[in-house]
Amino acid sequence: MLQPKKVKHRKVQKGRIKGNAQRGAMLAFGSFGIKTTVEGRLTGRQIESARIAVTRYMKREGQVWIRIFPDTPITSKPAEVRMGKGKGALDHWVAKIKPGRILFEIDGVDSVTAKEALRLAAQKLPVVCKFVTRRDYDGK
Repeated sequence: MLQPKKVKHRKVQKGRIKGNAQRGAMLAFGSFGIKTTVEGRLTGRQIESARIAVTRYMKREGQVWIRIFPDTPITSKPAEVRMGKGKGALDHWVAKIKPGRILFEIDGVDSVTAKEALRLAAQKLPVVCKFVTRRDYDGK
C-alpha cells in the first residue's frame, strides 16, 4: 500500500494578483453588498474593523456575511537585522482580493441603512469598493 507523502510547509511569496475574481463575484446570501474594483491584500484586522463598523451602524439588526477569509501568512524580519539567516517569523494573515470580489453582504435592513453601513465599512478598507444590490430586490 502506498504511503502518503509528508507535506512540507508551502512557502507563499508575494507575487502579483492578476485577473478578475471568478468565484465570489455575485451576491449569494444577502440583498446588498460591497464589491471591490481593484486588487489588494486585506489583513484580518482591517476585515474585523469593517465588520464592527457595519454591525454598529445597523444597531445589531439584520444579518451580515463576511465573504473573505485571511488565509495567506505574511512573514517579516525584525528591524535592523542583516540579510540571510532564513525566513522571518509569521507577522500577520491576509486575504488576497481580486477585482469583482464581494467582501461583505447584508440583509434584513432597508436600502438606505444598508448603503450607509457598507459605506462605513468600505472606508475602513484599503481597496476601492462599490455598493451592489441583488437583481431581484424589490425594495419592500
